[in-house]
Amino acid sequence: MSQTTRAVLVGCGGISRTWLRSIAEMPEVEIVGLVDIAEEAARARAQEFNLQVPTGADLASMLERTRPDAVFNCTIPEAHKEVTLTALAYGCHVLGEKPLADSMENARAMIAAANEAGKILAVIQNRRYDARIRRLRHFIESGAIGPLTTANCDFYIGAHFGGFRDHMEHVLLLDMAIHTFDAARFITGSDPVSVYCHEWNPAGSWYDHDASAVAIFEMTGGIVFTYRGSWCAEGLNTTWEGDWRLIGQKGSARWDGADAMEAEVAVKTGSFISELERLTIPPYDAGAKVGGHAGVIREFVHCVQHGGQPETAATDNIKSLAMVFGAIESARLGKPVSIAV
Repeated sequence: MSQTTRAVLVGCGGISRTWLRSIAEMPEVEIVGLVDIAEEAARARAQEFNLQVPTGADLASMLERTRPDAVFNCTIPEAHKEVTLTALAYGCHVLGEKPLADSMENARAMIAAANEAGKILAVIQNRRYDARIRRLRHFIESGAIGPLTTANCDFYIGAHFGGFRDHMEHVLLLDMAIHTFDAARFITGSDPVSVYCHEWNPAGSWYDHDASAVAIFEMTGGIVFTYRGSWCAEGLNTTWEGDWRLIGQKGSARWDGADAMEAEVAVKTGSFISELERLTIPPYDAGAKVGGHAGVIREFVHCVQHGGQPETAATDNIKSLAMVFGAIESARLGKPVSIAV
């Protein structure tokens, strides 16, 4: 295969700017067409990024015309399945925006189609490609605080979006928690087993439906992951990455989702409070696996050109998606539920 991957980008809303800015710095990627159901949006994006490429409203016609190697799926979640199946049928690899799909059934259908076509299907989980989370994970993997037993994350931001999010059901869990849940899997190296979740809409909320949630996940390896979050909590905002505490058998680590990381380990036990020692969380060079969207796209393109599967392959990412829909199901039923992929 040529060392330039030719791609059509479909879905020219606001998030497509993030993709196109990243791709502009990648000589190994060539955008050969832009598609949006509102063709004027595709034309506007082509003009904005000075792309001399065809634009259109129909993906199949564009694929027939351009015969690309890959499709970048920036559409809304409800369109992910249709776009992905169309792209795979034309022999294209697919990298899509999160979440993978709008239901577990559709996610499974997409994965089955990619397997049958022998093509890569992967998801943008850009938070994994942050140098700070890579540094934290490497520290946890070193065993410095012992095997993990517990992971906690708080996410509190008073987000006044306006528009469609104000009217979404499960707005926090569906639109944002996928990032935190995937980060929990990444940091702990474990997968979901079951969940108990409670959703509610606090008094004074500017959302129509539940914008706050608390969830307790049982994970593989006996790890418990807890999530507390709200999109209508004014004051003392966390970062968008959340505020983390990781508890191991020998000590604990904290990360504020930005640049502050700290850890302590017990060096002498036997008294009511153990004697503790502050640990330095060392720098870590994550190589090419940094850069948010750019990091994900770069790894995907490398796999298209040289073989292999990216870290955010759909066959793995569906486990993070299952955490979202498991939490929603638990909240609906008011009881714990098992998580099945």
